[in-house]
Amino acid sequence: MLLERKILVVEDNEINRAALSHGATDFITKPYRAQVILHRAAGIIRLRETSALIHQIQYDRLTGVYSKEYFCQQVRDILFRNPDVKYDILCSDIEDFKLINDTFGIAAGDRLLRQVAELCGQRLGERGICGRLNADQFACLLEHREDYADEMFTQSDSRINSGFGDQNVTMKYGIYTVEDREISVEQMCDRALLAAHSIKGKYGKHFALYDDKLRGTLLRRQAITDGMETALATGQFEVYLQPKYQIRDGRLAGAEALVRWNHPDWGLQSPAEFIPIFERNGFITKLDQYVWERACALMQAWDEKGYPSVNVSVNVSRMDIYNTDLVDLLTRLIQRYGLSPSRLHLEITESAYTDTSRQLIETLGALRRLGFVIEMDDFGSGYSSLNMLTEMPIDVLKLDMKFIQTEITKPAGLGILRFIVDLARWMKLSVVAEGVETREQLERLQNNGCDYAQGYYFAKPMPVENFVSVLTAQAPSADVESSRSVSSVDHMGRLLLVADENEEYRTQVRRTFSDCFKVLEATGASKTIVGLGKDEIDEKNDDCLGDVSGFLQRLVRTEKRRGGLSLFRR
Repeated sequence: MLLERKILVVEDNEINRAALSHGATDFITKPYRAQVILHRAAGIIRLRETSALIHQIQYDRLTGVYSKEYFCQQVRDILFRNPDVKYDILCSDIEDFKLINDTFGIAAGDRLLRQVAELCGQRLGERGICGRLNADQFACLLEHREDYADEMFTQSDSRINSGFGDQNVTMKYGIYTVEDREISVEQMCDRALLAAHSIKGKYGKHFALYDDKLRGTLLRRQAITDGMETALATGQFEVYLQPKYQIRDGRLAGAEALVRWNHPDWGLQSPAEFIPIFERNGFITKLDQYVWERACALMQAWDEKGYPSVNVSVNVSRMDIYNTDLVDLLTRLIQRYGLSPSRLHLEITESAYTDTSRQLIETLGALRRLGFVIEMDDFGSGYSSLNMLTEMPIDVLKLDMKFIQTEITKPAGLGILRFIVDLARWMKLSVVAEGVETREQLERLQNNGCDYAQGYYFAKPMPVENFVSVLTAQAPSADVESSRSVSSVDHMGRLLLVADENEEYRTQVRRTFSDCFKVLEATGASKTIVGLGKDEIDEKNDDCLGDVSGFLQRLVRTEKRRGGLSLFRR
């Protein structure tokens, strides 16, 4: 920031007054000393810089309204100075703001936030103050009124939309009447936001007042937060497994690890009750790591008992992705339990893939190169997009439950399903449908080429001991470890040999042809002959092995005479 500095050296007092009135910062009278001038100039510069710093602290840089911290401070001061005046805290939240950023770009999202802030300032005038809490959430303090109506807020929405190219931007507003002045301003804002969140997704509902029912919800959330650490330490969180089946023959193909909270007072709690809270407060990372470790321990125990080998899918949240040690953590985990990385499938939850940042893509890419299978969960929901398929390194698409239960019963929905499956085939991805509840849904998925399914039609999520009964009663489909996706098929004794020093190329070939061939790999011709061994191939392939080995030996001799091994390269 450029600071304007004006110091006049004058003798006449009239001139001094005139200079100050026209913007001079200071004046020095004669006789003067150079060192005095330098120190006074430095002092003025420090004052200007301090003023600029204070401005940055007090105001949100993007929108120009108060920052969260300064807004809360100002509200405290106003409430203290006006004990007899009744006030409201009004908070706003933009529906699907992440989708707006994804669709129109960050610059457009920033422009929208500035428009919202400008409108808040215009509507409040001198009657209140406004601050930006975070992301797309704003808060206002204004004197209490009893006549809130939808029309007041629809007018605001219309002005915002007109300034945003007439896009359908929807705002939700929550209002908390300040009755308890002993609680923090942050808690007041939380209550107003809770009211706003209670009407998200409700068409035609623009604002909501905080009431006792919402207060009960807030107290419940606080109780969950207070008890989460103790619950983890005392084993109250239990891993449940939901079987995953191969659609073409109904055989067991794996499981998804889910979590339930067996609370000593509340009983068994659904994850819908506590997972959103843990995602907001950050505890989800500890819970996820607990589930990952439990899943690996179970697979190791099953292997030691000689049970059929299956893979287990676990959830990876957005906060997990931004753990810089995630790759090392997962690598150490599967090594500790003696598992192949492909046994642990990583489901990227919806909250994670709303952000296609470079860190997200690089982290998933590193995990995938190590052999972990990456699944995109809830594909077809509000936040997923075709653009994500080109950006994110994935192996499996999991179709959103709501899409399965509603859309595929319609002709248009079936067309979309066929498009998704064809797209997945072209991208060498497997397709898993979750939430299958009826025979009709299963048949439609089967007829349209979907690979795997899970849902209440097959089985509900169940305790580990129940899943073990399913596992031992029905042998799963072919070993999934030879493939980078959940796809596992009968290769019918067909072998495909890829000999190339480039690991990335060999991996690409393996992923492309592993559903049709048993893929053998080597880094060159000589190592191919050495590396081929009967202990690595079924007995039914012995003849084929002899043919391959003889052919390779003849080919090596030919290539040596020709001076290279070019036939083994791409």
